[in-house]
Amino acid sequence: MREGLWPATLTARRVGGAPVILRPLHGRDRRQWEALRAENVDWLKPWEATSPEPLATGMAFRQLVRHFDHEASEGRLQPFVIETAGRLVGQMHLFGITWGSLRSASAGYWIAESVAGQGIVPFALAAACDHAFLVLGLHRVEVNIRPANAASLRVVEKLRFREEGLRRRFLHIDGQWRDHRSFALTIEDLGRSSMVEVWNRSQEP
Repeated sequence: MREGLWPATLTARRVGGAPVILRPLHGRDRRQWEALRAENVDWLKPWEATSPEPLATGMAFRQLVRHFDHEASEGRLQPFVIETAGRLVGQMHLFGITWGSLRSASAGYWIAESVAGQGIVPFALAAACDHAFLVLGLHRVEVNIRPANAASLRVVEKLRFREEGLRRRFLHIDGQWRDHRSFALTIEDLGRSSMVEVWNRSQEP
Protein backbone atom coordinates (compact mmCIF):
# COMPACT_ATOMS: atom_id res chain seq x y z
CA MET A 1 0.00 0.00 0.00
CA ARG A 2 1.14 3.54 -0.72
CA GLU A 3 -0.58 5.83 1.74
CA GLY A 4 -1.87 9.23 0.74
CA LEU A 5 -1.89 8.75 -3.05
CA TRP A 6 -5.65 8.47 -3.35
CA PRO A 7 -8.15 10.07 -3.43
CA ALA A 8 -6.66 13.05 -5.22
CA THR A 9 -8.25 16.09 -6.86
CA LEU A 10 -6.34 18.42 -9.18
CA THR A 11 -7.60 21.87 -10.12
CA ALA A 12 -5.69 23.66 -12.85
CA ARG A 13 -6.51 27.12 -14.17
CA ARG A 14 -5.93 27.70 -17.86
CA VAL A 15 -5.53 30.81 -19.93
CA GLY A 16 -8.63 31.57 -21.99
CA GLY A 17 -10.89 28.90 -20.51
CA ALA A 18 -12.66 27.53 -17.46
CA PRO A 19 -10.55 25.67 -14.87
CA VAL A 20 -10.09 21.95 -15.49
CA ILE A 21 -10.65 19.62 -12.55
CA LEU A 22 -9.33 16.07 -12.40
CA ARG A 23 -11.05 14.14 -9.63
CA PRO A 24 -12.22 10.63 -8.68
CA LEU A 25 -15.35 9.12 -10.19
CA HIS A 26 -18.11 8.99 -7.54
CA GLY A 27 -21.30 6.99 -7.23
CA ARG A 28 -23.34 10.17 -7.62
CA ASP A 29 -21.81 10.66 -11.10
CA ARG A 30 -23.62 7.62 -12.48
CA ARG A 31 -26.37 9.34 -14.46
CA GLN A 32 -24.10 11.98 -15.96
CA TRP A 33 -21.28 9.52 -16.72
CA GLU A 34 -23.55 6.92 -18.33
CA ALA A 35 -25.25 9.59 -20.46
CA LEU A 36 -21.87 10.92 -21.59
CA ARG A 37 -20.67 7.46 -22.53
CA ALA A 38 -23.88 6.70 -24.43
CA GLU A 39 -23.66 9.97 -26.38
CA ASN A 40 -20.08 9.21 -27.46
CA VAL A 41 -20.18 5.49 -28.32
CA ASP A 42 -19.51 5.97 -32.04
CA TRP A 43 -17.01 8.77 -31.44
CA LEU A 44 -14.88 6.62 -29.10
CA LYS A 45 -15.24 3.18 -30.69
CA PRO A 46 -12.22 3.41 -33.07
CA TRP A 47 -9.83 4.33 -30.25
CA GLU A 48 -10.88 2.53 -27.07
CA ALA A 49 -9.41 -0.75 -25.86
CA THR A 50 -11.58 -3.84 -26.21
CA SER A 51 -11.25 -7.41 -24.96
CA PRO A 52 -10.12 -10.21 -27.29
CA GLU A 53 -12.39 -12.56 -25.31
CA PRO A 54 -15.80 -12.62 -27.05
CA LEU A 55 -17.69 -13.41 -23.83
CA ALA A 56 -16.14 -10.65 -21.76
CA THR A 57 -18.65 -8.19 -20.27
CA GLY A 58 -18.22 -4.74 -18.80
CA MET A 59 -18.53 -3.84 -15.14
CA ALA A 60 -21.61 -2.30 -13.61
CA PHE A 61 -21.09 1.34 -12.65
CA ARG A 62 -20.73 0.68 -8.91
CA GLN A 63 -18.26 -2.11 -9.60
CA LEU A 64 -16.28 0.24 -11.82
CA VAL A 65 -16.05 2.90 -9.10
CA ARG A 66 -14.96 0.29 -6.52
CA HIS A 67 -12.41 -1.15 -8.95
CA PHE A 68 -10.93 2.29 -9.66
CA ASP A 69 -10.68 3.14 -5.96
CA HIS A 70 -9.13 -0.23 -5.08
CA GLU A 71 -6.48 -0.06 -7.81
CA ALA A 72 -5.73 3.54 -6.88
CA SER A 73 -5.35 2.73 -3.18
CA GLU A 74 -2.89 -0.02 -4.14
CA GLY A 75 -0.77 2.50 -6.06
CA ARG A 76 -1.36 1.04 -9.52
CA LEU A 77 -3.77 3.63 -10.95
CA GLN A 78 -4.80 7.29 -10.76
CA PRO A 79 -8.30 7.25 -12.33
CA PHE A 80 -9.55 10.80 -12.87
CA VAL A 81 -12.64 12.15 -14.53
CA ILE A 82 -12.24 15.45 -16.37
CA GLU A 83 -14.64 18.17 -15.24
CA THR A 84 -14.92 21.71 -16.55
CA ALA A 85 -17.62 24.37 -16.30
CA GLY A 86 -19.46 22.18 -13.79
CA ARG A 87 -19.86 19.05 -15.93
CA LEU A 88 -18.05 15.83 -16.77
CA VAL A 89 -16.46 15.82 -20.22
CA GLY A 90 -14.13 12.80 -20.17
CA GLN A 91 -11.54 10.79 -18.27
CA MET A 92 -7.78 10.96 -17.74
CA HIS A 93 -5.98 7.98 -16.21
CA LEU A 94 -2.42 7.33 -15.11
CA PHE A 95 -2.32 3.54 -15.25
CA GLY A 96 0.17 0.70 -15.13
CA ILE A 97 2.03 2.61 -12.42
CA THR A 98 5.30 0.88 -11.56
CA TRP A 99 7.49 1.85 -8.63
CA GLY A 100 10.97 0.60 -7.69
CA SER A 101 13.74 1.45 -10.12
CA LEU A 102 11.33 2.21 -13.01
CA ARG A 103 8.87 4.71 -11.45
CA SER A 104 6.78 4.99 -14.59
CA ALA A 105 3.15 5.23 -15.70
CA SER A 106 1.13 5.34 -18.90
CA ALA A 107 -1.49 7.99 -19.56
CA GLY A 108 -4.79 7.30 -21.29
CA TYR A 109 -7.74 9.62 -21.89
CA TRP A 110 -10.95 10.27 -23.75
CA ILE A 111 -13.02 13.40 -24.27
CA ALA A 112 -16.61 14.02 -25.36
CA GLU A 113 -17.02 14.93 -29.02
CA SER A 114 -18.96 18.06 -28.02
CA VAL A 115 -15.87 19.66 -26.43
CA ALA A 116 -13.13 18.16 -28.61
CA GLY A 117 -10.67 20.65 -30.06
CA GLN A 118 -11.02 23.15 -27.19
CA GLY A 119 -7.61 22.40 -25.64
CA ILE A 120 -9.08 20.53 -22.67
CA VAL A 121 -7.22 17.25 -23.26
CA PRO A 122 -3.68 18.65 -23.63
CA PHE A 123 -4.27 20.84 -20.58
CA ALA A 124 -5.62 17.89 -18.55
CA LEU A 125 -2.69 15.73 -19.65
CA ALA A 126 -0.28 18.49 -18.62
CA ALA A 127 -1.92 18.57 -15.17
CA ALA A 128 -1.78 14.77 -14.89
CA CYS A 129 1.92 14.76 -15.80
CA ASP A 130 2.66 17.46 -13.21
CA HIS A 131 0.87 15.28 -10.66
CA ALA A 132 2.87 12.23 -11.76
CA PHE A 133 6.23 13.96 -11.57
CA LEU A 134 5.83 16.50 -8.77
CA VAL A 135 3.42 14.73 -6.40
CA LEU A 136 3.75 11.00 -7.02
CA GLY A 137 7.47 11.23 -7.68
CA LEU A 138 7.41 9.24 -10.93
CA HIS A 139 10.25 9.53 -13.42
CA ARG A 140 8.50 8.74 -16.72
CA VAL A 141 5.05 9.05 -18.33
CA GLU A 142 4.26 7.44 -21.67
CA VAL A 143 1.33 7.69 -24.08
CA ASN A 144 0.61 5.10 -26.78
CA ILE A 145 -1.50 6.22 -29.75
CA ARG A 146 -2.86 4.54 -32.86
CA PRO A 147 -1.18 6.03 -35.98
CA ALA A 148 -4.60 6.97 -37.40
CA ASN A 149 -5.62 8.98 -34.31
CA ALA A 150 -4.66 12.43 -35.60
CA ALA A 151 -6.34 14.34 -32.75
CA SER A 152 -4.45 12.43 -30.05
CA LEU A 153 -1.19 12.76 -31.95
CA ARG A 154 -1.68 16.54 -31.88
CA VAL A 155 -2.05 16.38 -28.08
CA VAL A 156 1.39 14.83 -27.50
CA GLU A 157 2.90 17.10 -30.16
CA LYS A 158 1.62 20.19 -28.34
CA LEU A 159 3.10 18.94 -25.07
CA ARG A 160 6.40 18.00 -26.72
CA PHE A 161 6.35 14.32 -25.86
CA ARG A 162 9.30 12.47 -27.37
CA GLU A 163 8.47 9.72 -29.87
CA GLU A 164 10.13 6.42 -28.98
CA GLY A 165 9.01 4.05 -31.70
CA LEU A 166 6.25 1.82 -33.04
CA ARG A 167 4.70 -1.01 -31.04
CA ARG A 168 3.36 -3.66 -33.39
CA ARG A 169 -0.10 -5.07 -32.57
CA PHE A 170 0.23 -3.48 -29.14
CA LEU A 171 -3.39 -3.20 -27.95
CA HIS A 172 -6.73 -4.80 -28.78
CA ILE A 173 -9.06 -2.06 -30.08
CA ASP A 174 -12.36 -2.31 -31.93
CA GLY A 175 -11.98 -6.04 -32.51
CA GLN A 176 -8.34 -6.21 -33.69
CA TRP A 177 -4.79 -5.97 -32.39
CA ARG A 178 -3.61 -2.50 -33.39
CA ASP A 179 -0.19 -0.89 -33.87
CA HIS A 180 0.60 2.10 -31.65
CA ARG A 181 3.16 4.89 -31.74
CA SER A 182 4.83 5.33 -28.36
CA PHE A 183 5.63 8.74 -26.82
CA ALA A 184 7.17 9.64 -23.45
CA LEU A 185 8.38 12.37 -21.13
CA THR A 186 10.71 12.10 -18.14
CA ILE A 187 11.15 14.42 -15.19
CA GLU A 188 14.32 15.77 -16.85
CA ASP A 189 12.19 17.04 -19.75
CA LEU A 190 10.15 19.14 -17.33
CA GLY A 191 13.00 21.47 -16.42
CA ARG A 192 12.21 24.12 -13.82
CA SER A 193 8.59 24.75 -14.80
CA SER A 194 5.45 22.67 -14.46
CA MET A 195 3.78 21.51 -17.66
CA VAL A 196 0.66 23.51 -16.81
CA GLU A 197 2.74 26.69 -16.54
CA VAL A 198 4.45 25.99 -19.86
CA TRP A 199 1.07 25.30 -21.54
CA ASN A 200 -0.49 28.48 -20.16
CA ARG A 201 2.44 30.60 -21.33
CA SER A 202 2.11 29.12 -24.81
CA GLN A 203 -1.57 30.19 -24.92
CA GLU A 204 -1.02 33.82 -23.91
CA PRO A 205 -1.74 36.37 -26.66
